[in-house]
Amino acid sequence: MKLGRLNHIGVATPSIAESIAFYRDVMGAETIHEPFDLPAQGVKVCFVDTPNTQIELIEPLGADSPIHGFLAKNPAGGQHHVCYEVPDIHEAKAWFEAKGARVLGEPRIGAHGTLIFFIHPRDMGGVLTEIMETPKGEAH
Repeated sequence: MKLGRLNHIGVATPSIAESIAFYRDVMGAETIHEPFDLPAQGVKVCFVDTPNTQIELIEPLGADSPIHGFLAKNPAGGQHHVCYEVPDIHEAKAWFEAKGARVLGEPRIGAHGTLIFFIHPRDMGGVLTEIMETPKGEAH
């Protein structure tokens, strides 16, 4: 197992619309993708392209959303997680578990349409970390 490409930084927000305006008008982002719902994870997502990675804006879809709890503690939003790519999600999961890391749930389809899982921040230097299988083709 080897650290892969940084795919994105997840930023929780109470309003994707307001965050889009911020990234466009203040940060100068030129490519902002259309927001979409990811009901299986209880979130609305929007990707903002940067020259070397993406920002994943994440808004809760309801009170059951895991982002809802994060925003209760951080009402203005903020950095939620970082996401690294790996070539084989199942191999990566086994590797992290063998190292004693707490994997949060089984691999599931994430916002890029590939398999993902999260690792508990206490096992990752205080940072909630998403591991995602490298998208095939141009799916970045």
